[in-house]
Amino acid sequence: MIHLKTDEEIELLRENNLLVSETLAEVGRHIRPGVTTKRLDEIAEDFIRAHGAVPAFLGYQGYPASLCISVNEQVVHGIPSAKVVLKEGDMVSIDCGTFMKGFVGDSAYTFEVGEVGEEVRRLMQVTKEALYKGTAQAKAGNRVGDISAAVQEYTESFGYGVVRELEGHGLGRKMHEAPGVPNYGAKGRGPLLKEGMVICIEPMITMGSKSVVFEEDGWTVRTRDRKPAAHYEFAVAIRKNGPDVLTDFGIIEQAIKH
Repeated sequence: MIHLKTDEEIELLRENNLLVSETLAEVGRHIRPGVTTKRLDEIAEDFIRAHGAVPAFLGYQGYPASLCISVNEQVVHGIPSAKVVLKEGDMVSIDCGTFMKGFVGDSAYTFEVGEVGEEVRRLMQVTKEALYKGTAQAKAGNRVGDISAAVQEYTESFGYGVVRELEGHGLGRKMHEAPGVPNYGAKGRGPLLKEGMVICIEPMITMGSKSVVFEEDGWTVRTRDRKPAAHYEFAVAIRKNGPDVLTDFGIIEQAIKH
């Protein structure tokens, strides 16, 4: 069942999602060669709790951390570890969630570690642009397939792979609500977008094949060909006059300016 939100509920979701953006900004300030992904996770948990929320991911279906930190060929759900040390040229996708005042925030951003190669930077740029193109279709009267097709058509025009096994989702009192929001599909298909829906749009795009492998830890998803993957995620409220983005990448990008 799709739960439509009131204006008041959307503002509580906005509050959560802005905290997620602020958390990702704080984590982004600490991303550099030599830092462990475990340390980044500790920074995020401390920041979230200091702002009156709890990490939505910690303990979710048994997940052991506050962030999902996925490096290079890892697509999503990488588990932070003291053994994973970031190095110059790595690309790291960080997914973060908060729970506060009965609602959830959820967003992801892909960061450079030092200076990445031109091919990697291009993948990051196209994936983020695909997120904006998908988001532009998130308005009342459209269908989920309009979002999906916009993401797929744009990224595949660059020869990139669109992961099929994972998708965006509704967001509210629970982290994963209906409807699912795939990153591939046909225009005019799928559930109707109605005012009051809140969804997460999250392109997961690979430099090579779209095929992925689920690792033995039960969480980490990586590309089968071990080529890099990027991941960005917005929380978006559906309005009559267009998308209302509850996430603020501007906070993150201001924090990581070189």
